Amino acid sequence: MNFRWEWEVFLRDTGGGETYLHWMFSAWGWTLSVAACAWIIAILFGAVIGTLRTVPSLLLARLANAWVELFRNIPLLVQIFIWYHVIPSLYKPLQEVPSFILVVFALGFFTSARVAEQVRAGIQSLPDGQRYAGLAMGLTLPQTYRFVLLPMAFRIIVPPLTSESMNIIKNSSVAFAVSISELTLFALQAQEETSRGIEVYLAVTGLYMLTAFAVNRLMAFVEQRVRVPGTLGAAR
Repeated sequence: MNFRWEWEVFLRDTGGGETYLHWMFSAWGWTLSVAACAWIIAILFGAVIGTLRTVPSLLLARLANAWVELFRNIPLLVQIFIWYHVIPSLYKPLQEVPSFILVVFALGFFTSARVAEQVRAGIQSLPDGQRYAGLAMGLTLPQTYRFVLLPMAFRIIVPPLTSESMNIIKNSSVAFAVSISELTLFALQAQEETSRGIEVYLAVTGLYMLTAFAVNRLMAFVEQRVRVPGTLGAAR
């Protein structure tokens, strides 16, 4: 059986006045938008929750731990459906919120639990003397976290954050479940309409790989710039 490539499939008209190539790049934009917005939420909430897990207050630490366990142990796709079907049924105003926003929060909160665990590990990896030194200099505990502990902790956790930033791009594919026209949904629909699944899925895979590689290089640059002087691999 001879197989013939038909890459010109991307030049076909979709029937809506655009080509499949244009549709694919539009879907890529939606993938990047979902991932970028969710990443902002993940970093903000992850930093706060991860910090609270290390504070002396037992109540705050337990609440932060509950956040992590809740969002880390429920499958992401289930969380997407809860945000899309369940929560709007309980709180009617959310029925008017675009599905894009709901997916961004679902993916952002899911990833924030993973970021929080890394922030906690980064803070706890620091010597206790740094916290005591900050307090001895007259800083309050929040100021010690803000100016001493968190800056050092984030320098330490840049490598695992690189993995999470790449994971969030891959995890954005679950947005197809609520009909957001991102790359995975494009691939499903384009393959069904054109019967050229090999070309379509190879092209989509290439875009995912290109995006992940770009993010990896960007985070490697950030890691090199913020690395603590004197450590292994620090810029000279």
